[in-house]
Amino acid sequence: MQPLVSIITVNYNQPGITCELLASLRLLTYSNYEVIVVDNGSPTEDPAPIAARFPEVQLIRSAQNRGFAGGNNLGVAAARGKYVFFLNNDTEVAPGLLEPLVALFETNPHAGIASPKIRYYHSAGLIQYAGCAGINPWTGRGHTIGSQEPDAGQHNGSFATGLAHGAAMMLPMRVIREVGLMPELYFLYYEEHDWCQMVRRAGYECHYVGAATVLHKESVSVGKTSVLKTHYMYRNRLLFMRRNVRGWQLWSGVLFFLLVAVPRHSLTFLLSARHDHLRALWRGLRWHLQPHNVHHNHFLSVRTP
Repeated sequence: MQPLVSIITVNYNQPGITCELLASLRLLTYSNYEVIVVDNGSPTEDPAPIAARFPEVQLIRSAQNRGFAGGNNLGVAAARGKYVFFLNNDTEVAPGLLEPLVALFETNPHAGIASPKIRYYHSAGLIQYAGCAGINPWTGRGHTIGSQEPDAGQHNGSFATGLAHGAAMMLPMRVIREVGLMPELYFLYYEEHDWCQMVRRAGYECHYVGAATVLHKESVSVGKTSVLKTHYMYRNRLLFMRRNVRGWQLWSGVLFFLLVAVPRHSLTFLLSARHDHLRALWRGLRWHLQPHNVHHNHFLSVRTP
């Protein structure tokens, strides 16, 4: 009997996009999985069509938008699987997706989090993610392996890597119970990177599994150049450093960010007359002047019989 995998995806005002994902999940060759869709307080698009078209799916409705981490964490609380697979709703999957990922965890007790190969949905054969070298502690930026490369099989292997990808990542439920839930303080962006650090600090490895493939439509929810993205990318880049970097690396990284990256991007927004993005950037930085417990984490409640 194959171990149960709980597949969790978050929907926000996109029942049509989410249904495209769910249709692809019906083609999975893995025999033992459940699907949980968390509607993250969609204000205008009723998620009812999801339940109507896919009655096998468990639909959870949140009264408010809890962000990427908060929405996924609602799904974790309802999950029954030995393994939990987090999947963006703007993805579609290959039928043989789950078997290689489950095989990794079944044979390697040190594996704590893993992502498959991710290709761009609208650019046939072009790779988005084939592992990641990790976040540079000075710049707060990561280097993704295989990015923008045509997929000719050069990244079909599996290996330990620096970071998983938030669009598609699997963890054993026992690891989630041990290290804590995805950090909700971020709301959007960088939370999966932080979670990888939490998993690695607990003594587990992060892996890339090239035999599994997901197609990503990318930034369907917020848009590639949205003001919301600008706000949270700058706020959370600094938040990630505060939570995960220590000593002189932290201070040198913060100085580089504030004295180099922020002025450069501020000038870019100013010269291109994107004043809404400029305001969003500085609003994200001002968040750090307020009293926040940036090291607070949530943990999964123990179920009672």
